[in-house]
Amino acid sequence: MKRKQRLTAADRRAQLMEVGREVFATQGYEAPIEEIAQRAGVSKPIVYEHFGAKEGLYAAIVDREMDLLVSRVSESISHGTPRERYEGAVLAFMTYTQEQPAGFAVLTRDSPTGLARRGLTRVIDDLAERVDDLFRREFVRAGYDPSTSPIYANALVGMVTQVGQWWAAEGRRFPVAQVAWHVSALGWMGLRHLPRPPKKRKAKQKKKK
Repeated sequence: MKRKQRLTAADRRAQLMEVGREVFATQGYEAPIEEIAQRAGVSKPIVYEHFGAKEGLYAAIVDREMDLLVSRVSESISHGTPRERYEGAVLAFMTYTQEQPAGFAVLTRDSPTGLARRGLTRVIDDLAERVDDLFRREFVRAGYDPSTSPIYANALVGMVTQVGQWWAAEGRRFPVAQVAWHVSALGWMGLRHLPRPPKKRKAKQKKKK
């Protein structure tokens, strides 16, 4: 009988993160660490040895998923016309939602207090920052006030995030590509008709005596 090969420390860590992601995706942060250890075929102290505590494991999983999502979207907005970049970013986000359902579930679940900024909120912040860089350049080129670009960047990233959550929960009857196309069209129509800076309002008429 062959002796079971022992995993390296790196492989064991990766395995625990994979198992933990699946458990946290279905049960949330309150999932018992014993279940994760059992599914991975190790003792609870092994989990602690690699991550210190359940919070450490959870944080490592969130950080990895966040990096994966942000890198996908960032790659999509790194080339092409402004419209192609925006459409690519929307599709990249929706594709991640489809291909990594457990990861997206972990990101969108309520996090414990100490990790409140490590999940989806931080993802939105990071994505909005990258999209803002693109918007700022285009605003300058088109003669708009570049200081307003964060408003549009956060609004559009927030919209895509909300659609991703809806699709994951109840919209799977719609193909991801179709959803991304509609969201992109909605966002782009708004970007094509940005309001010019409003003219200064005329001084109010003096009150009648």
